Amino acid sequence: MLREDLLALTPEGLAALANRGLVKRAAKELDAGTVPELDVAADGAVRAIFPDGTETTLPAEGGLEAAACTCSATAKCRHRVGAVLAYQRRHEAPSTTAEATATPASITDEQLREAVDRHALTAAEKTRRAGYTAKLTWPGPDRPAVAELPTCTISFLVPGQLGYVHSDATGPARDTGIVLAVWAFREAEATEATSISVGGGASEAELSEATTLAEQVLLGGVESVDGVLAAALTREAESLTKRRMHWPAGAMRDLIGQVQRYRERSASYDPQRFAALLAELPARHRAGRSPSGTPNSQVLGSDEVDQTPLKLVRLTALGCRIGTDGERRTAELFLAHPETGMVLTVARDWEIPEDRPLTGHDLAGRRLAGCRIGTLAAGNVVSEAASRTAARALKLGTGRLAKTQVLPLGRSWDELPASLRVTDLDAAREQLSAMPPGMIRPRVAAELVRVVAVDRIETAGYDPASQTFEAVFTAPGGGSARLLAVHRAAAPGALEAIEAALARGTRAIAGTLRRHRGELVVEPTALLTDEGPVVPDLAPGDDSAELGAAAETERDPLAAALDGALDVCADLAHRGLRQAREPSRQRVEAAAATLHRVGLRRAAIDFVHLSKTLGEDDDAARTAAWTEAAIRTLVTAELH
Repeated sequence: MLREDLLALTPEGLAALANRGLVKRAAKELDAGTVPELDVAADGAVRAIFPDGTETTLPAEGGLEAAACTCSATAKCRHRVGAVLAYQRRHEAPSTTAEATATPASITDEQLREAVDRHALTAAEKTRRAGYTAKLTWPGPDRPAVAELPTCTISFLVPGQLGYVHSDATGPARDTGIVLAVWAFREAEATEATSISVGGGASEAELSEATTLAEQVLLGGVESVDGVLAAALTREAESLTKRRMHWPAGAMRDLIGQVQRYRERSASYDPQRFAALLAELPARHRAGRSPSGTPNSQVLGSDEVDQTPLKLVRLTALGCRIGTDGERRTAELFLAHPETGMVLTVARDWEIPEDRPLTGHDLAGRRLAGCRIGTLAAGNVVSEAASRTAARALKLGTGRLAKTQVLPLGRSWDELPASLRVTDLDAAREQLSAMPPGMIRPRVAAELVRVVAVDRIETAGYDPASQTFEAVFTAPGGGSARLLAVHRAAAPGALEAIEAALARGTRAIAGTLRRHRGELVVEPTALLTDEGPVVPDLAPGDDSAELGAAAETERDPLAAALDGALDVCADLAHRGLRQAREPSRQRVEAAAATLHRVGLRRAAIDFVHLSKTLGEDDDAARTAAWTEAAIRTLVTAELH
């Protein structure tokens, strides 16, 4: 009996199931003559007896995980890998059979029930009812079938076999992911689609209670949120989370956070952010109920799980951002996971002492998961125990059995997948334009953090009026973007570090890539020079350095009109629509006139209608008019 499954395993597949070091060692021992005696039983089980007396058995079913070995290793060992390689060397490559060309779609539910426990099947069914999405890679001569799920990535290393599945998740999350991946391949089998939405339904998009509460806040303004209304908002956020509507729940929690900041008279309270959150909830409600467009699962986050455990992971640092939240200093580290094409974040915060500012440079020496923050933000991070949340926040394991190490960054940025590394800024602009509006996209931390290759710096300089350092640069594949960095007291040496890195020669810039007022903008978190990575927010400095002056630019009238309209919406939300008086109506009408003058006539009509409803005693009409105007303005500003 020929074991097609063992013959189909590639060295890369073996390395994924074991590790690359074991594969190299096993191959080296075979080359040196340490070849086991092989015996194949009638049922297909392979027994390998090595010269040192070690006996390894590869059962007919169950894959490498079910293999047994008499050596001291409990799971992975060179003997198991050596037995596979020895069997492959004895036999020729497998012929093209039905099994060899099978896809995960051919795996039956009966096979799934035998491979995973009932709890994983129950969890998968719950996820299918809520709806989920998957990006699929169909198997080929030189690649396995792969399903990229929101929670993990599943690779079927041997066609049609559940015994040779690799995932970056562990435990129940891995088993649930396998089931969801098989179902996704089945759903897409007829067309071999590379992206598929599975399950879900309009009933899952019911956000009426959340939008009703948001309307109450909008009508009364931020000062109207008393203890009773705050408790209702909190209960609804918890209810949305239990129903796996993670993105509306996140918006609700952020709204509660803005209210708390206002009560504390914190400088981090942002009226425009407050207004945007009040517009986001009804926007998601509308998008979820729409029969077309963005899948419900992405609008609501229903295809996510609260936390996904990860196996041994290798992450590439993309810098960090130092900020302020009330009386606390915050640090957010960005780590790319090349295997899934995601950027994960690690966040910490500290109380700011009264006797010193606690800058990013001060925090560079603090420890997180046993490693210095400055080292974590500029190297390759290897963790033996980690997990990620639905919002792509990463939790690194600590302790002797959950070790985290940092290795030099080297050329890791050059090896990132195309989804994270930008070499053509014109193509990146098109990709951003094709994305749904931000207010209905997944609420994922570092969603748009990318590494952008740099070809040439065109201009660079500092504007003292706005305390902003800007540089225009081009990419090797074409197109240009603007680097934009604003001075912050939390990172006083950042602008000087950026200017110095650009002067030395910058090969690539990591940061948040977005469209802003008609051009691509990168807000840098790290820069890579020939001398190594530079993390601006952790750089020393006291903002006393003389920076080169920026060239003067003219104010874009379209951008000015949109900014003015957003200010009007934010002011109305802050005060409350019921408190709107004649001066507020005059500001709304002025915004309408300005929007009409620059050619945004549909938005101007919305503001004219809003002014009219503010003069009437109809709360439903007021909230509907404000919501329409706010959503249209926010989306237009994002696309401009």
